Amino acid sequence: MQKWLAVFGLIFLVSCKPKQLVAEKGAAENVAVSKIISGHYANSKNFETVHIKANARYEDDKQTQNVTAEIRIKKDEKILVIVRFFGITMAKAMITPEKVSYYEKINGKYFEGNYSLLSNWLGTDLDYQKVQNLFLGLALDDLTKGKYEESVENNLHKLKSKNNGAIEKEFLFEGANFLLKKEILTQKKEDRTLEINYLSHKESPKGIMPFDIFIQAFQKEKVSIQIGYNSVAFDEGLSFSYDVPEGYEQIFID
Repeated sequence: MQKWLAVFGLIFLVSCKPKQLVAEKGAAENVAVSKIISGHYANSKNFETVHIKANARYEDDKQTQNVTAEIRIKKDEKILVIVRFFGITMAKAMITPEKVSYYEKINGKYFEGNYSLLSNWLGTDLDYQKVQNLFLGLALDDLTKGKYEESVENNLHKLKSKNNGAIEKEFLFEGANFLLKKEILTQKKEDRTLEINYLSHKESPKGIMPFDIFIQAFQKEKVSIQIGYNSVAFDEGLSFSYDVPEGYEQIFID
């Protein structure tokens, strides 16, 4: 199986339009950084588990693929991703704070290791919390720990990191609920950029969830993923079983 599908299964998968979108508001004037950050985190969800059913379109310089997936999250503990192609399970991935694991059926191979695989693929440092935040529509970084300059850009509130260090960070929010609309993480020295666009949101029993997402990673090659959730359910009794089938060959990825 192509390497992209195995990696893809570790992240996020989906792509159907929601029927009821959350009304959003343009940013008409400057707002204090602290108000934007507190407003954004007011959208945090209080749940034990979330079950997302999804499709996704993946594209890079060599190929375009469509898959479906289930994403099962036990908050702050683990994420199980089941990737299917034409209804047939092709791969499973288990993400925990300690490690990333996956196996794929076509070639009978599995991987188990740290977050360098995901980080290298998307061009920015990732950990469990960042992956979970991505699914929930929250900023990858903990905004309360950074220093930012606020401005209005294209009717969105923009927070840009003051002390860029190795990574320049930008976060853009709409004006009604301070929902995250875009985040851009740039490593100029490595010529790598990750851009995540949240195109629409939908109300759920636990708060507002993203439903249309477009991710682009620019480095040696461009990778793009069009995303859109089909359904989201909270606090169901979910199974998180993950066992590598007997006889699969372990692979190592630099």
